[in-house]
Amino acid sequence: MTETTEPDVPRTRIFADLTPLRTSPDYRRLWFGNTVSWVGQGMTALAVSLQVYDLTGSAFSVGLIGFCSLVPLVVFGLYGGAVADTLDRRKLGLASAFGSFVLSVALVAVTVAGVERVGLLYGVVALQAVCFALNSPARSSMIARLLPAEQLPAANALNSMTSTTGALVGPMVGGLIVGWWGYRAAYGVDAVTFTASLYAMWRLPSMLPDRSESSAVSGKRASVMDGLRFLGTRPNLRMTFFTDMCAMVLAHPRALFPVVAVVWYGGDAKTTGLLVAAPALGALLGGVFSGWLGRIRRHGLAVLFAVASWGTAIAVFGLTRQLWLGLIFLALAGAADTTSMVFRNTMLQAAVPDEMRGRLQGVFIVVVAGGPRLGDFMAGSVSDLVSPGVAVTGGGIACVVAVALLALRWPRFARYDARDPAA
Repeated sequence: MTETTEPDVPRTRIFADLTPLRTSPDYRRLWFGNTVSWVGQGMTALAVSLQVYDLTGSAFSVGLIGFCSLVPLVVFGLYGGAVADTLDRRKLGLASAFGSFVLSVALVAVTVAGVERVGLLYGVVALQAVCFALNSPARSSMIARLLPAEQLPAANALNSMTSTTGALVGPMVGGLIVGWWGYRAAYGVDAVTFTASLYAMWRLPSMLPDRSESSAVSGKRASVMDGLRFLGTRPNLRMTFFTDMCAMVLAHPRALFPVVAVVWYGGDAKTTGLLVAAPALGALLGGVFSGWLGRIRRHGLAVLFAVASWGTAIAVFGLTRQLWLGLIFLALAGAADTTSMVFRNTMLQAAVPDEMRGRLQGVFIVVVAGGPRLGDFMAGSVSDLVSPGVAVTGGGIACVVAVALLALRWPRFARYDARDPAA
């Protein structure tokens, strides 16, 4: 029967594989709800930044928004994964999505009431991060229960389009709405968009973790330490995190974009905006043209190649002094990041038992949240000590070298085969 369905997935497929959306109504609703809510969250993120700046006139105060979200993401990311491996994931996802909805409504109420306190905005941002840290492991660990293993790469490519669409469209639409109707309108639209995610979660079946017999007999609650111990015995899974850290810590030049825009390209804030948007646009295009990913079986090798491609593109970007060429290489880096993310997520879903998926997704959140911040610190430090060019190009080269050393140290990772997943 499998062979008869092969024409539906032609070997010449270029665009994203929509099979998961066609075959699973539950996944289709979840994907649509998440896409809409991600756009709303992108709007709110921009609106909060603008409002904090209006109230304080301080760029440092705006920067504190990221810190207020980082700490809850790191702390509750691990805890949220353990909760997702203990409770009904549908109920956890529904409760955390409802919490985000209530916080958006609170922002509307505060703005309508004319309360202008930066501390209150920081508090809401921190609580939103808590809700996200609880929601994301539950939502991500559901995907492997809703779809067969062969559709997971396609589903993860579609999920990457959700986040990049939110990162691109949300701030643009949010800026227009704030400019036309003010902050409360942007927060109100965000609250409305969350109803799509709530509806999708409401329609899902029960998603109790598939606990092993030993765990079920003992009645033991899922713990963070058990998840970390499990990860310590699975070298292929550890490699998915190590390779991502190579890219995010060693070759993440985002913090240097304002300097690069002026010093290299003679630009201004608009140029910085283009540099920020280029990787996101490349990531989105990587998702749109992801049809070929479903034919790849050596997922570990694909991750190594994608991360090395990211490092190479960043290194070459550091050598460019023409804006159009720099934007192309940043977009190529974004596309490589999408490929890496698709296969890393697929390995976490396919090679991890259901009772551990929430905790491993929690670790994933911590890496995704913390890695880029460490990368910002690394790039800024090297730039101040030497130069922006050395920080960018040297970081890209260091990423490629580190990935090569990891591949030599754990050669089994390159041999990982999706047809026989082994953690």
